[in-house]
Amino acid sequence: MSADVVNLRQFRKTKVRSEKEAKAEQNRISFGRTKAEKQLTDALNRKAEKTLDQGRLDRPKPE
Repeated sequence: MSADVVNLRQFRKTKVRSEKEAKAEQNRISFGRTKAEKQLTDALNRKAEKTLDQGRLDRPKPE
């Protein structure tokens, strides 16, 4: 019935390290792009937004 002894200080440090690594991985994905890749993404987003807006119906405001 005895459980393994866990050092809480080491557990907390390990948890913080893994959280920092996950955050770093997310930042590498978000910010680790070249200027050309960022421009391409922006252009594709603008084109998609423009295409979406072309199909929008303008309805008169009810008075």
